[in-house]
Amino acid sequence: MKQRRKTRKITIGSQTIGGDSPISVQSMTNTRTSDIDATVNQILRLEESGCMIVRVTVPDKVSAAALREIVKRIHIPLVADIHFDYHLALSAVDAGVHKIRINPGNIGSKERVREVLKACETAHIPIRIGVNSGSLEKDILEKHGEPTASAMVESAERHLRFCEDFGFHNVVVALKSSSVPMMIEANRLFSQKNDIPLHLGVTEAGPKGSGSIKSAIGIGTLLSEGIGDTIRVSLSSDPVEEINAGFQILKALGIKSRGINLVSCPTCGRMSFNVMKIAEEIETLTAGIGTSLTIAVMGCVVNGPGEAREADLGIAGLGKGRARLYVRGIEKEIIPESEIIPVLMKEINQLISDESR
Repeated sequence: MKQRRKTRKITIGSQTIGGDSPISVQSMTNTRTSDIDATVNQILRLEESGCMIVRVTVPDKVSAAALREIVKRIHIPLVADIHFDYHLALSAVDAGVHKIRINPGNIGSKERVREVLKACETAHIPIRIGVNSGSLEKDILEKHGEPTASAMVESAERHLRFCEDFGFHNVVVALKSSSVPMMIEANRLFSQKNDIPLHLGVTEAGPKGSGSIKSAIGIGTLLSEGIGDTIRVSLSSDPVEEINAGFQILKALGIKSRGINLVSCPTCGRMSFNVMKIAEEIETLTAGIGTSLTIAVMGCVVNGPGEAREADLGIAGLGKGRARLYVRGIEKEIIPESEIIPVLMKEINQLISDESR
């Protein structure tokens, strides 16, 4: 994996992105922001899953008015997503949000842009410029003929000039597309010319299954090239699933280890117990665990013992519905298939308890 690209460091509440800061995992609520209790409860669930920055939509004055109370009741930085009405951006800044997501070009006149930038400058909060291949400016589309990576970069740089013309440099950029190749190419092109921190994501990726795969390819490719400072996996699903998928991408690349890293064999005729069922149940039961542990569920004696010994906790099939338990590389008892899940969960809880001492 290539060395990470050096970008400016930007502060978002208690988090920093860019520079040598750890890559953060973000999500966005799908509640009505005006429903304060529902929005806060969802954010608290996201916090438990490891979410580091959360965004809410602010489509109207009622939503903007709710921000002040939401900020008081959560523990991670809050980003306000604003389109068209600059008054909403000013209200969000006044409410104490930690970042504003806008496109300076759709806020209106330069005077309105100046007001928003001045407010953010005074409050010491950054702006995230979001460019989406599905909503490029008409003149840029006419120039390029269709949405392209180059067109996305041109749009982003135009928005950056809006900010730089007023001396505002506290900026993060996101170049997103539902086309994975276009998203990858746009971020590559932009990173070659700019030191602005990049927020990575494949927009409108889809439901949990296919969306996670698209996001893993798009986000993972760029991260492996050293590009990217913060990520969001955009899914048509519970936002908690976005956080789980985001950390899975980081774990797969060896960038960040949080929670359970589940290793399980692809299954074959040598299986001595139902690997698929047990692996799926363990994944579900451990989804909310934040402690970094590697668990191996292996079905036979060919690769099983080696993988199980390398893991913090593992089982390897022995035949006839039995498996050998391994804890931190040490062989333990032989257990029947019916006891595999309860024994593994007991051992996982013991390891977590040991880690917390």
